Amino acid sequence: MREVLQTLQKNLVLLQRANRIEKLSKGYSSDEKYVVYFDDRKYLLRIGDMKGYEKKKTEFQILKKMQYYNVQCPQPIDIGALDELNASYSIYSYIDGVDVKETLQNLTEKEQYKIGIEAGIQLSRMHLLEASSSLKPWYERAMKKHYRYLEAYKSCGIKIKNDDKIINFIEENKHFLKERPNQFQHDDFHLENIIVNNRKYAGVIDFDNFDWGDPLHDFVKVGLLQRESSVPFAIGQIKGYFNDDILEDFWMLYSIYAAMVVFSSVIWSLRFAPGELDEMIERLHNMLEDHKDFEILKPVWYEPHALFC
Repeated sequence: MREVLQTLQKNLVLLQRANRIEKLSKGYSSDEKYVVYFDDRKYLLRIGDMKGYEKKKTEFQILKKMQYYNVQCPQPIDIGALDELNASYSIYSYIDGVDVKETLQNLTEKEQYKIGIEAGIQLSRMHLLEASSSLKPWYERAMKKHYRYLEAYKSCGIKIKNDDKIINFIEENKHFLKERPNQFQHDDFHLENIIVNNRKYAGVIDFDNFDWGDPLHDFVKVGLLQRESSVPFAIGQIKGYFNDDILEDFWMLYSIYAAMVVFSSVIWSLRFAPGELDEMIERLHNMLEDHKDFEILKPVWYEPHALFC
């Protein structure tokens, strides 16, 4: 990728004006990321191969549309391809700050809650973007994906306690996924992709895993990741999203997606982060305990009248 960067610096006027360019190493993306510094601003440069270029162009257009919904996220600046080097690039505005997880120890519970509230509001704005009418129904796509992960789980050699109860819970309630809308999904909405600056919400990043389907599926990381690091944030995200008026079937849908993520998380960890498998399994067991193996829908940590609210 060094050759690609050098070519971009030679051919793009924007990069020629930069003071310096520094590589970023954080995250699981296969793209190389760089912060491009100017006197009065920063940009994020992403470089990847041509394999995912079509999806990156779609992501670029999505982020343009997000500006209309007043979503605090990277603004798209430029995108293109270098066919001779089998590479693509995209440039976005850079959101200053640190991710929520990194700075949690410096925030009070009330501040974590308020940031969660704003995160929920912002997520609700993202979900205003509707999918193409030609997309297959969410139920059909979600269940096909679930059964694929479930089959992989059954043959992977890992056993989650009471997995039969989880499987049965999904089967008995999967009809709730029928008629759910196809709308934009960030699909990676968690603390490490949410930026804060001066102890306030600054924006959300990493849209490259975007998908389309039931917008409530974006809450799957709340019970898996947010709750582990910050219960105040998790409660705030839910309350902010619904403006304190939670949908009647929210906890059922939330629980179904939480149950499904048990199996997909095991397979994801085995494939992409085997060194973190034990940590993931412990996290899953905690989530299952929160729901008493889905004997209850609303997790035990959800206390909307806690002192920090």
